[in-house]
Amino acid sequence: MKKTLVSMVLVMAAVAVAAQDAAQQQTQPTAPQQPAQTAPSGQPTAPGAQGAPAGQAAPQQKKEIKDPAEYNAYVGAVQQSDPNAKVSALESFLQQYPNSVMKTDALELLMGSYQQTGNAAKMTDAANRLLQAEPNNLRALALLAYSKRQAAERGGPEAQKYLAEASQDGQRGLQALATAPKPEGMSDSDWQKLKTQTSVIFNGAMGLAALQSKDYKSAQEHLRAAVKENANNLNDVYPLALAYLTATPPDDVNGLFFIARAANLAAGSPSQAQISDFGRKRYAKFHGSDQGWNELLATAKTATEPPAGFTIAAAPPPPSPQEQAAEILKTKPVKEMSFAEWQLILSSGNQQAADQVWNTIKGVPLQIQGQVISASPTRLELAASVDDIDAKRADVIVNMAAPIPSRLTPKMGENIPFEGTPVSYEPKPFVMTLSKGALLRTASTPAKRTPTRRRPRTTSQ
Repeated sequence: MKKTLVSMVLVMAAVAVAAQDAAQQQTQPTAPQQPAQTAPSGQPTAPGAQGAPAGQAAPQQKKEIKDPAEYNAYVGAVQQSDPNAKVSALESFLQQYPNSVMKTDALELLMGSYQQTGNAAKMTDAANRLLQAEPNNLRALALLAYSKRQAAERGGPEAQKYLAEASQDGQRGLQALATAPKPEGMSDSDWQKLKTQTSVIFNGAMGLAALQSKDYKSAQEHLRAAVKENANNLNDVYPLALAYLTATPPDDVNGLFFIARAANLAAGSPSQAQISDFGRKRYAKFHGSDQGWNELLATAKTATEPPAGFTIAAAPPPPSPQEQAAEILKTKPVKEMSFAEWQLILSSGNQQAADQVWNTIKGVPLQIQGQVISASPTRLELAASVDDIDAKRADVIVNMAAPIPSRLTPKMGENIPFEGTPVSYEPKPFVMTLSKGALLRTASTPAKRTPTRRRPRTTSQ
């Protein structure tokens, strides 16, 4: 699995089982007493039930099992307190009464019971059986999306496959949620709770899959929807932060708020230091320093969304090479500059500064130290600046005044002092050519890297 997320296992609360517990209370069948009457909607009414008085809404009807043996088998299964015993009883009921009016209810309970026993394969099988009976069942789709996302987050060779399937279940679930009717017998508050819980799961699975696929816009949309419904879920808040921070271009303001939020939510966990360190470094990179990071952490501890007018001041851009060249010339004589500083100015594009440096060093013997890239008796190719040493790229060509004796020919990778007279240079890629070259006995210090200079930050957040 491609590691977009920091390597860690984040735990998401299992809301599907809680939803099923509420459903169990709502789906108790009516005991058989006498032949049922049929309501205009086509749903059977409870035995002996009479219509509501004129002008009053008819009460919601519960499902009725007419066969006493079937009724007793179902109730007996539902009332089992041990998950394994409940699994056995529900499987027996479904096998004996495959066309029961309570089939979907039994499958929902079976799915949750298998989850409680830790049997993921059987839980998935029960969820798929439930979807065969009721293709848009929200609990089945939510549990599949949730369990597959968990499997993906554990890693392994099939992680990408699990995440893709979780996203597909999430998409299917959001489509079902848009038109799903309230289940029979469920209160308005329980129905709203179920919709919220399943929406979090569906959006979270789709958002994480989109993030891994670098579809940042979709990741931001779905993860933000999940976080809006459950602001304290680190398992969605952290990926949401990454969806903003790793986008092209990044949305640093939103991303830094949610990474600070994630650092707060991770308090006390092994991942807290990792998330907080990442957030601080990213904040300093954007802002120019970590000044204000602790204040952002304090804000994100209580605020679940960026407050109105929230912003973070970006650091001013670093000076251009042309500006750096002019600044170096203001502060240091050419003869006191390092080779790396000459290289920066001569390749900067600031022609006036380059001419000033070149007119000073051209034709003047220089003593430099460099790392050998290649060597022959009459010619040396060397890297004299730290950047080019790291890249193993020659930035100096020395044509020797006399052939080097074979016993003194330097080896590739060796750092050697040498002398030569500058005769020409190419600005990009930078190469300076020296004539009258000679090896020296006394070593000097390698040319230092010239750091990128930044303007002082004038504003702070």
